Amino acid sequence: MTKAIHAHGLKKSFGTVHAVSDISFTVEQGEVFGLLGPNGAGKTTTINMLTGLARPDAGSIVIQGMDCVARPRSAQHLIGVVPDESNLYPELTGFENLCFCAALYGLPKAERIVRARTLLTSFGLEAAADRPFAGYSKGMKRKLTIAAGIIHNPDILFLDEPTTGVDVASARQLRQIVQGLKTRTTVFLTTHYIEEAERLCDRIAFLVAGRIVHTDTVENLLQPVQSRHIMIVNCCGMPGDILDRLQAEFLNLEFTRPEPALLRVESDAPVRVGPLVRFLEDNGGEVAEARRLRPSLEDVFVRVTGLEAASLRKEKEKKGGGQ
Repeated sequence: MTKAIHAHGLKKSFGTVHAVSDISFTVEQGEVFGLLGPNGAGKTTTINMLTGLARPDAGSIVIQGMDCVARPRSAQHLIGVVPDESNLYPELTGFENLCFCAALYGLPKAERIVRARTLLTSFGLEAAADRPFAGYSKGMKRKLTIAAGIIHNPDILFLDEPTTGVDVASARQLRQIVQGLKTRTTVFLTTHYIEEAERLCDRIAFLVAGRIVHTDTVENLLQPVQSRHIMIVNCCGMPGDILDRLQAEFLNLEFTRPEPALLRVESDAPVRVGPLVRFLEDNGGEVAEARRLRPSLEDVFVRVTGLEAASLRKEKEKKGGGQ
C-alpha cells in the first residue's frame, strides 16, 4: 500500500538556528498522525516543508507516491492545509470565503456553492454564513478555517495547532470534527496539548528541539506506564525539605513537587494513603485532598523527552487556550 506521507532526513535551518534536524517518519493512509512538542520544537517548520511552503535544506518528501521536493506543487490537489493562524479574508462572509477557496481549487460554481452550504451546516455555522469573517469568535474562525481546508475533499489534511486559543466548548467541537474526518481523510496535526494528542491521534511523534525522539501508537506509548500507581496530594504548609524527608521514610515511593502545595507520588505498587497523610501532617503539612490518577501520555512524554510537561502547559497558557 502507498504511504500517505513518507519523509526522510528532513533538515531546515534559519541562519544558525537548526529548526528541524534530520527527522524521518511515515504516515499511513487513513490515520491521524500527530507531532507533539513545545513551541519552538520545529512543528510548524515541518508542516511548512510537507505542504510546500518551505523548501527543506536536505531530505525527501513523498506524498501519495509523488516527490514533493523535486516537484513541490505535485501533490497540492491532494492536500488541505489549516495553518495555526487563519488565512481567510476578514471582509468576506463565511460563505464567500468558502466559495473563494473552492474556486482556487477549481471546483465548478454550482459545486462550490453546494459544498460551502453543506460545510457551514455540518460545522454549525449556518446562522453565521452571511456575516463577515472578522466578526466571528475564535472558535467560529477556527471551524471555518478547517472547513476551508477541506472544501475540495483532500486526501490528506494538515492541521497546525487546531485548537490553540479557543474556548473549551469550541475545542471539544473541533476535536469531534477531526475525529469525523478520519473516516475519509488522512490527518497530520501538530499540537502542544498532550490531552489533545492522546484523544485524537493513532500514532504520535515526540518532537523536541527539532528532533523526533520517539514515535509509536498511543496504545504502545501508554503500555509502560499502565502498571504505575500515581497519586496527587494537595497539602499546604510543607517544609522546603519535604521531598528529602519523604524519600527517606518511604523508600519504595517516588516523590516530586510540581507546585508548592502539590505532591506527586508514584510507585509500582498501590500507594497506602494513611501513612503518607500522617507523615505529612506530622511534618507540618495540612492535607486537603489525596486522589489517584490514571497514568497518561503526559507521564510518557516526561519519561521519553526528559522535559517536564509543564513546559507544554506554559505554552498553552501563553497562547490563551482552554482545553
